[in-house]
Amino acid sequence: MAGNSQRRGAIRKGSSKKGATVGSGGQRRRGLEGKGPTPKAAERPHHKAHRVAKAVAKRDGSPRQTGRPAGGRRSKASSEIVAGRNSVVEALRADIPVTTMYVAGRIDADDRVREALKTATERGIAILETPRGELDRLTDGAVHQGLALQVPPYEYAHPSDLVDPEAPGIPLVVALDGITDPRNLGAIIRSVAAFGGHGVVVPERRSAGMTASAWKTSAGAAARVPVALAPNLTRALEEYRKAGFFILGLDMDGEVELPELQLATEPLVIVVGSEGKGLSRLVSETCDQIVSIPMSSAVESLNAGIATGVTLYEIARQRAR
Repeated sequence: MAGNSQRRGAIRKGSSKKGATVGSGGQRRRGLEGKGPTPKAAERPHHKAHRVAKAVAKRDGSPRQTGRPAGGRRSKASSEIVAGRNSVVEALRADIPVTTMYVAGRIDADDRVREALKTATERGIAILETPRGELDRLTDGAVHQGLALQVPPYEYAHPSDLVDPEAPGIPLVVALDGITDPRNLGAIIRSVAAFGGHGVVVPERRSAGMTASAWKTSAGAAARVPVALAPNLTRALEEYRKAGFFILGLDMDGEVELPELQLATEPLVIVVGSEGKGLSRLVSETCDQIVSIPMSSAVESLNAGIATGVTLYEIARQRAR
């Protein structure tokens, strides 16, 4: 056969007439049928939103918790991953609650790795040998150096739990308004423990929570001082007032200077605002008194953690006297 007729595919098979294939009507009708409502982006396997939601669920180790879990406690966030040899060792030294320690396979063991393994074994923490690729995913690409910890969600108390007539000493609670640095939260918890306070209240929104960083800064005090989660801080303060507390706000433009405070021996809630913005308007209006700390003109304001420590020391001094 001449030309390209010997090449495979050169000869058209079947009829050369144009038109519909026999029996194609049913195919066209099926093609026009609806496929139901379009699923949400997070439910479509090939959509970016689906991959992101799946990755977050795997990284957290459990679905995000909302509302009150069993036992009347509230959880503000899901589990947290602490990555890196120094961070892991420091977290274990600070006695932070840990559910699992992840160790990369064939890790080069140095003093930090050996200490982490020894401490985890003594505390009965589960130790899992994990491929480095899986560790990369768990730590969201952080520099983990072959070592990571999973910290469970903190179980918050309810603000009313801090009103305990049988607790020793005069009631003393610290409430935070707009404190977003977890290290400040940890430092405040440490001061509350040092000066006989009974607990700390944080709002549900725009506030630092009990992360691994807050646990470390508290230097173990977080295991002794309850932290309560308030859906609405102003409402929680009003409930404390009904329970017999006086509400004192800390602000550099306070009407009473700390050494002249007359309410130190009463049940108190000390409200601490952020260093930059201070107390919010509604919280400030809820306070019975606004108290300031006298300072040299060379200093404009104090760090929230330091201001709380100074105030609690003065209250403890007056109560002891």
